[in-house]
Amino acid sequence: MQIRHAEPHDYARVIAVVDEWWGGREMAAMLPKLFFVHFRGTSFVAEENGELAGFLCGFRSQTNDDEAYIHFVGVDPARRGSGLGRTLYERFFEAVRPRTVVRAVTSPVNEQSVAFHRALGFEVERVDESYDGAGEPRVLLVKHLP
Repeated sequence: MQIRHAEPHDYARVIAVVDEWWGGREMAAMLPKLFFVHFRGTSFVAEENGELAGFLCGFRSQTNDDEAYIHFVGVDPARRGSGLGRTLYERFFEAVRPRTVVRAVTSPVNEQSVAFHRALGFEVERVDESYDGAGEPRVLLVKHLP
């Protein structure tokens, strides 16, 4: 498995599988190309034998000097449970140091995501019932890095 920084040319490969990897949910609109252009230092692509295995897109907060944010992560469903998601997160944690707070947001219906984040040491900060607009609740997650 090779994990490297995301490049602009990776966007087409990633966006082509996002909806499929999310079980047919329409998620592609939530991942703009700008992550592959402007946040390459904190975004990653995982490949195995030239095939896309996973990705993580995140950034250092421009507002809070001690924080970073993970925006979108995906692992090929055939590779879930292999530790790849954890490895991608660990690469991100390394990339954003010396920042000590990492945040992420997920949907309350995505119980697997909440469980995954908790297994990585994230805490549920709160559930905001209108985070992304009226009727769009989100689980706000936070991890304090050592």
